[in-house]
Amino acid sequence: MKSDYTDVAIIGGGPGGYSAALYCARSGYSVLVLEKLSPGGQMATTGQVDNYPGFDEGIDGFELGEKMQRGAERFGVKTEFDEVVSVDLASSPKQITTTSGVINAGTVIIATGASPRLLGLPEENALRGRGVAYCATCDGQMYKNKTVIVAGGGNSAAADALFLSKICSKVYLVHRRDSLRASRIYQEPLEKSGVEFLWNSRIIEILHDKRVNGVRIENVKDQSIRDIPVDGVFVAIGRVPDTELFRGQIELDPQGYIIADETTRTSIPGVFAVGDVRTKPLRQIVTAAADGATASHFVEEYLM
Repeated sequence: MKSDYTDVAIIGGGPGGYSAALYCARSGYSVLVLEKLSPGGQMATTGQVDNYPGFDEGIDGFELGEKMQRGAERFGVKTEFDEVVSVDLASSPKQITTTSGVINAGTVIIATGASPRLLGLPEENALRGRGVAYCATCDGQMYKNKTVIVAGGGNSAAADALFLSKICSKVYLVHRRDSLRASRIYQEPLEKSGVEFLWNSRIIEILHDKRVNGVRIENVKDQSIRDIPVDGVFVAIGRVPDTELFRGQIELDPQGYIIADETTRTSIPGVFAVGDVRTKPLRQIVTAAADGATASHFVEEYLM
């Protein structure tokens, strides 16, 4: 089993991870990015990214991830496609065990992200990017002047429905209960937005040919069924942070996100959290990248 040392070990190769890697490498530190799948993280599953600055015609999420990887590696960052199986964040140096060996690190940046909670329908994954979406601000423009449905009843669903109501010709909001769980601040704007509410209902099937063309809705009270033609389904029923690996070692909030403020510092000195995995008000590619740059500053402060 190998055992290597690096100044900065970054767990996760999304925009937060590679932004941190780029900045840390340019500051003269040895940097290793550990990614279990492919560069880009959740971003790599997005067919068209239109809200990341610098790409006037947008860019494929997978391509953007590869560009971020190459940009960091240009300055000496190393990437290993490997799965982390355990960590010891309190040790000095910090230890990361992967399926290939042990990494000793002066600092650790956690950039493992968060995944959208799925509806759990059999056709859902196959239609992702072909009418099924999980981020209105990321993908909403693709449905301009079209009909969409938002699934959920919390703040995220309410915010997504409001956002989409400004660009789509018709927006439905489907919720299993007879009222939203969203904050009061959303109630009046939603009522004025023209969004049509489907109360006490749930999506039981996504209708499609090559792309989404409708949904099948069940009323949970009387079990009645109706089909509604839509061009897109936006799922907003929460996200699941990828933090099980760190549970018991680092402070998490009740939802499982790593507690880290705008400095990205966590409850353990020398451990930082960037991107969607940390507590923050907005989870976007650009805010993850900003976190990475911020983390590099405090990594340097810690290692000095």
